[in-house]
Amino acid sequence: MTGIAQESVAERARQLLEPVLARDGYDLVEVEWLREGGSWVLRLYVDKQGGIGIDDCQAASRLVETILDVDDFIEPAYSLEVSSPGIDRPLRKPEDFKRFAGQRAKVKAFGPIESAPGLAPRKQWTGTLCGFDSGAVEIQVDGKVHRIPVDRIAKAHLEYDFEADLRRKA
Repeated sequence: MTGIAQESVAERARQLLEPVLARDGYDLVEVEWLREGGSWVLRLYVDKQGGIGIDDCQAASRLVETILDVDDFIEPAYSLEVSSPGIDRPLRKPEDFKRFAGQRAKVKAFGPIESAPGLAPRKQWTGTLCGFDSGAVEIQVDGKVHRIPVDRIAKAHLEYDFEADLRRKA
């Protein structure tokens, strides 16, 4: 399968499954359609308010299996995997940036942009997520709040702060 076909399978799965998962309280964070070890894998990353456990992943898997079987849009044989997004959870939607405000995050742009007055353009930021406002992600780095237009973001994810965790445990 080509990259275009891979993307269309992932996008079709997202369109089909996202509303059903949302109805049951799950957030479809990411969909991957890829070839691993000679086999095709449809991997769904799901989350929910308060976090997700193995029982939730199993319940979400049962929910989507039936829908995928009925719709039957995927040609080759494949394995379905449903997983937690992990501690480095991707951030995609405005709701993600609002929900995780106050947490450490990393944001990468497609190219350098001027994100704060008086500072040189840059391509990536790691700091405290402030939220989402007027089409831009806000992140505080070194005491300055940077605004990155959402349409310029190539990738964003939470970043676990090991040092802060160690300080809390000390």
